Order: sequence, then C-alpha cells, then structure tokens
Amino acid sequence: MKYIMVNGAYDILHVGHIDLINYAKSLGDYLLVALDTDERIAYNKGKDRPVNDLYTRMMIMKNIRSVDEVRSFNSDRELIDIFKDYRPDKRVIGSDWQGKTIVGREYSGEIIFYERKDENSTTKTLENYVNRRRM
Repeated sequence: MKYIMVNGAYDILHVGHIDLINYAKSLGDYLLVALDTDERIAYNKGKDRPVNDLYTRMMIMKNIRSVDEVRSFNSDRELIDIFKDYRPDKRVIGSDWQGKTIVGREYSGEIIFYERKDENSTTKTLENYVNRRRM
C-alpha cells in the first residue's frame, strides 16, 4: 500500500485545492490530509483568518472522495509527529513552496511539488471578494 500526505490550511476550498488533492490521491492508495488549526492559521496569516473554522474544514475534507483520513496540527512539532506516525511514501506540496523550509521533510518520503494549473488561491479569493464589496 502506498501512503500519500498533504498538509495546509485549506481555509476556503477552491479548484486548485481539489486538483492538488485529487493528484495526490492518484499517486497512492491512502491519502492523509493534515490541517492547520485555527490558531496556527491566525498566527501565520493574520487575525482575520481562517474564514472557516477547523471543524468546518475537517468536515469538508472528510467528505471529499479522494481523502481517506484527516488530522489537525497546531505546531511544527505536531506536524512532524504526524509524519513520524504515518510515514508517507510521498508528500505533495504546492509548487509555491519550492525553495522554502519544509517542516518534516526528513519524514516525508518523496517530495512532489504540484504545479498549479491556474491562479486560484485563498488569499486572491478573499481579495476579490473584498474588492467587489467596495464597488
């Protein structure tokens, strides 16, 4: 059995997220998605985030056909512990992370950078929403 893992905020789910998740699942038999907690997202992205709380994000993820398991983490240490426990054969990461520090890399198996097919991002989605409201 091949184990695959992705992690991130997945705050406002968009087509880019679904593409990455489906691609990750195509690489193996079992896909684990690890989600940042609300506190971790607020710390990393600002006090107005996340838009969707952890419970909502976990429920959405658990109901995506490609996803086999969902866990959450609040720190780099907790994420590393998930990797140590799960020992994925492959880890899929968005290509925007190339050249950056990747937490848990040593426990991640093969790292695969997923090239976006479009310009979707949660930040852009929120910016577009705010800009439309100002018109």
